[in-house]
Amino acid sequence: MNRFVIALLSGVAGLALVSGAQAADLIIDQPAAGVVEAASGNWDGLYVGAFVGGLGGTFEDESSDEYDVSGWLAGVNLGANFTVADGIVLGVVGDVAWSNAENQDNLPLSVDWTASLRGRLGFDGGSFLPYLTAGLAVAGGEIEGINETHVGWTVGAGVEFAVADNISVDLLYRYSDYGTATYSNEDFGLTSHAVTVGLNFKF
Repeated sequence: MNRFVIALLSGVAGLALVSGAQAADLIIDQPAAGVVEAASGNWDGLYVGAFVGGLGGTFEDESSDEYDVSGWLAGVNLGANFTVADGIVLGVVGDVAWSNAENQDNLPLSVDWTASLRGRLGFDGGSFLPYLTAGLAVAGGEIEGINETHVGWTVGAGVEFAVADNISVDLLYRYSDYGTATYSNEDFGLTSHAVTVGLNFKF
C-alpha cells in the first residue's frame, strides 16, 4: 500500500476513534429518569449521499509487473437500512464515483471511475453505526488510451455518525479486487484501497 493511502487511513482511524468516544459519552451522559432504555439511532429507511476520498490502486500485467496509481474520488450513493433484530441493522447501498487516480511516474495508466453494489451489516450504537460491507465492484481503467471495464468484488468496514435527525457522516475503508481486463491483447488485473468520507441524508 503506498504512502498516499497509509496517510488517509491514519487520518480516518484517528477521527473515528475520537468521534466514537464522543458518541459513547453522549449516550452514557444522558440523565436517566426511572428506567434507562437502550439508545437507538433509528437508522431504518432510504438515504442518499455524496462522498469524497482517496484511492490507491495497482495494475498488474501478465508478467506480474505492478504499476501504481493514486488520486481522489468524488461520488454519490443510494441505500437503505433495515433493523432485523435488537441492535442489528442490515442494509444495501450502491455508489458511483469519478476518479483521477493516475500513475505518479507519468506512465499512461489511470482509473477513471468506480462503482459498487454492496450489502451492509451494522450494529446500532445509538448515534453511531459501525458496519461491515461487501459486494460487487466495477471500475473503468485506461492504459495507453485504451478504456476497459473491470468487474470484481469489494470488502470493507466503516462507521456512520448521526449529526442531526436525518443527516449522518459516513467514514469508510474498502479493499477492491476488480479482476482482469484485456488491453490491446494483454491482460491487466486491478486492485485498490480507498478511504472516503461522506454525508448521507435519510428520507
